[in-house]
Amino acid sequence: MISHRVINSVSCKFPQFFRNLNVQAKRPPLGFAFDIDGVLMGGPNPLPRARNALHILNGNNPFKAKIPYILLTNGGGYTEKERAEKLSSTLDVEISPSQIVQAHTILKDYVNEYTHKAVLCLGGTGDTMRKIAESYGFHKSYTTADVLAWNSSVWPFTHLPESDIVSARKVDFSRTPISAIFVFHDPRNWGADVQIMCDIIQSGGIIGNHYVDEKTRQNNPIQVIFCNPDLIWQSDFPRPRLGQGAFRESFQAVYKMLTGSYYPYVQFGKPTQATYDYARRTLRNLFDKAYGPGELPNMYMIGDNPESDIAGANAAHWYSVLVHTGVYDVTLGIPPTHLPTKEALDVEEGVRWAIEREAKLLSR
Repeated sequence: MISHRVINSVSCKFPQFFRNLNVQAKRPPLGFAFDIDGVLMGGPNPLPRARNALHILNGNNPFKAKIPYILLTNGGGYTEKERAEKLSSTLDVEISPSQIVQAHTILKDYVNEYTHKAVLCLGGTGDTMRKIAESYGFHKSYTTADVLAWNSSVWPFTHLPESDIVSARKVDFSRTPISAIFVFHDPRNWGADVQIMCDIIQSGGIIGNHYVDEKTRQNNPIQVIFCNPDLIWQSDFPRPRLGQGAFRESFQAVYKMLTGSYYPYVQFGKPTQATYDYARRTLRNLFDKAYGPGELPNMYMIGDNPESDIAGANAAHWYSVLVHTGVYDVTLGIPPTHLPTKEALDVEEGVRWAIEREAKLLSR
């Protein structure tokens, strides 16, 4: 059981002791999961020590080995391939799509159930989420723009731009039952999305159909999945911005006003156990591919948000490192709501601390 107490800071350079220490191992004794925004990236730009941290993991460490890691983010809006290519270029280090676990990556586990069923994919702009869903294997994926192109009176307060009209899929939603609603990414038009979600759920899947009674809705539920629980997140704006968690609460408030009860849903994203279990499987695959089958070593989560990164890592019995470059504002003098194993000024300090800790254990 990991003790989640704050450990004193260490030097940001490997001491001579570790540089001379023979701690080479066939299989590195640790692996990493990094949040992206507020840890590696500050908006569109890398944070100052991010490149150094990742280069250390590529072999410039006391183990003289590549240490597997994943990027575990509540963000999304790209395919894993697109995200990997963009980050590889920006951070000047080769990152594979297999190392990317976005908020919606876990939806790949639902492909078999919904391969040929109609699903509504919310978030992002235009048909971006449909393309991501189709890349996963959801062959009947639709968007809010598709619905509004079919019948603009569904939400008469929005005028679709020409680009959305051109990319919209032509479908008659009065004859196309929606089986599930996947909130892939942060919605851009909360009003339209909440309205369409309520229409689908209350009508049993057919937009514009008569509303069905609660018993019928319970017997044939429309599955709703939110991929990101973050109420706020850190962008390049000085103060945190509202995230998908805020959208979820808005939907639930409206739905309760309409029906008298909240709608049951599945929640993924940090800090949920399902997402950390998925991350664990992903890391195990990386270790096994690089070093052959074996036990998953000690895991370190480096993040900037106590509510998602630290809470989830602590619950998963991983070591947790809270950096001071994102959501958590150390200048307020308020302890984090979930205590990490270690606080670090930045991601490089966190990486060096974890490696030195494991090197000391091996040297005993």
